Amino acid sequence: MRILLVGDIVGNPGREAVKRIVPKLRRDRSIDFVIANAENVAGGSGLTPETIDELLQSKVDVITSGDHVWKKKELCERLKEDKRVLRPANYPETCPGSGMTVISRENGKKIAVINLLGRVFMDPIDCPFLAAEREIRKIDRATNIILVDMHAEATSEKIAMARFLDSRVSAVFGTHTHVQTADEKIFPGGTAYITDLGMTGPQDSVIGRRVDAIVEHFVSGMPKKFEVADKDVELQGAMVNIDDNTGKAVSIERVKEKI
Repeated sequence: MRILLVGDIVGNPGREAVKRIVPKLRRDRSIDFVIANAENVAGGSGLTPETIDELLQSKVDVITSGDHVWKKKELCERLKEDKRVLRPANYPETCPGSGMTVISRENGKKIAVINLLGRVFMDPIDCPFLAAEREIRKIDRATNIILVDMHAEATSEKIAMARFLDSRVSAVFGTHTHVQTADEKIFPGGTAYITDLGMTGPQDSVIGRRVDAIVEHFVSGMPKKFEVADKDVELQGAMVNIDDNTGKAVSIERVKEKI
């Protein structure tokens, strides 16, 4: 099974990249399933029902999120009813939605996706390691194809999660920093890993925002409005090939596609 992992989608430029590139990649690379992190898809921060629909219509199968998931209050009802849209599993269980889903494919194969949020350099939240254990127990033997979005700041925390889950999941992929890393690998137990998928959006930017405002903020220390940039738009992520029978990763490669 060939799965495309799409890095943080930023604003309208990122949505346009998904719209143009994902259907083409699915066709040209025989991709079976697409997971995309979209916590910045609506105006650069948060998700809305409308932006979710746009991504699903662009051939995305499951949408993950992160620390910006609660930016748009209209998302809460959608999280309750749509199992294709996840919030991090280590938010309290009283929060709307779920941090894990199992999707059945037309060929009968099932794919599980878990969404986690890191704690290092992030706001306080429940332990992602214990949450991962809990969600894997819920999956039980429904499928051995399990993919984990570890939305975190610290590279060490992401690597530790992958080592912790090696042999128990098919892939652990990092999101959040918007900077694609060059450390894709398969760990000894058969789990594919990359520290960060990167950003789907404007590369002529500072992690998706207009350069001048960000630089001025760092120089002056004064608050500025950080608008989404719009030039040099690219889809970034990774493609993982998984053995359908064992759930182990066979290969992982970075993806970079310009509009």
